[in-house]
Amino acid sequence: MPGSKTRNLITGGAGFVGSHLVDRLMESGDEVICLDNYFTGNKANIARWIGHPCFELIRHDVTEPIKLEVDRIWHLACPASPIHYQTNPVKTAKTSFLGTYNMLGLARRVKARLLLASTSEVYGDPQVHPQPESYRGCVNTIGIRACYDEGKRIAETLCFDYRRMHGSEIRVARIFNTYGPRMLPDDGRVVSNFIVQALRGEALTLYGDGSQTRSFCYVDDLVEGLIGLMNGDHVGPINLGNPTEFTIRKLAELVREQINPSLPLITKPLPADDPLQRQPVIDLALEQLGWKPHVSLAQGLDSTIAYFRELLSA
Repeated sequence: MPGSKTRNLITGGAGFVGSHLVDRLMESGDEVICLDNYFTGNKANIARWIGHPCFELIRHDVTEPIKLEVDRIWHLACPASPIHYQTNPVKTAKTSFLGTYNMLGLARRVKARLLLASTSEVYGDPQVHPQPESYRGCVNTIGIRACYDEGKRIAETLCFDYRRMHGSEIRVARIFNTYGPRMLPDDGRVVSNFIVQALRGEALTLYGDGSQTRSFCYVDDLVEGLIGLMNGDHVGPINLGNPTEFTIRKLAELVREQINPSLPLITKPLPADDPLQRQPVIDLALEQLGWKPHVSLAQGLDSTIAYFRELLSA
């Protein structure tokens, strides 16, 4: 219908990444249904849209089926930090498997395109560095991170089997470390951890010697990548992340420098199966989507620190 709005369903829409995607789609004039069970999501993240005629909020767990009429499904629902996904590892695995199964069933019924927010954790503790999409990973299938890592791997499998069996329209994004406003202060991720510790005047905790590496992508850049993938013709999987690599120690020093240079750094043992290195090859995203990140770590930390400063002072 000419002039009709695209009807979007975002699972995990009240969460960190999901709420930024809600903002972006609402600001573009689309209709958005936000689905969240509030395990790690927060209604405050999408409060500005409650009552808007193009926005609907539903409290729902994706492990249970739901019937809706939509054009596009952005399947982001799943706790993504170890401290949360290890709280109930069986539920985490169910969220990835049953949640994706239910969303694919919905997509098939209404002929919607589905984008799966997969993860760089499908590469596990990689033996290939940096990681291209062709790398099949090195995951400990019985380790404490497997509920998430293997859960996302089976979610990818389901997507491609639905495509092969039913012709379902799918898009699969492998998301690397992402940060920005609306991260949870207690999620245990390294960026939020360092910022919260520094703002509280505490020592910054390094796990291991801090030589392990990560590549940090600002949330606004990630959202643009997700939209480009959903709108484009490339099925994926496709890496979305910042290829600029930092050691964890360097990140701690950057955060400390911006907040309180006198704070000490302390070390604790490295958690089991924690990846020693993580860096995306984004050639495919650049070639197929014309996408690359633009926000530097220093720029992104400025706004993220400002967000946490306000949050902790409230």
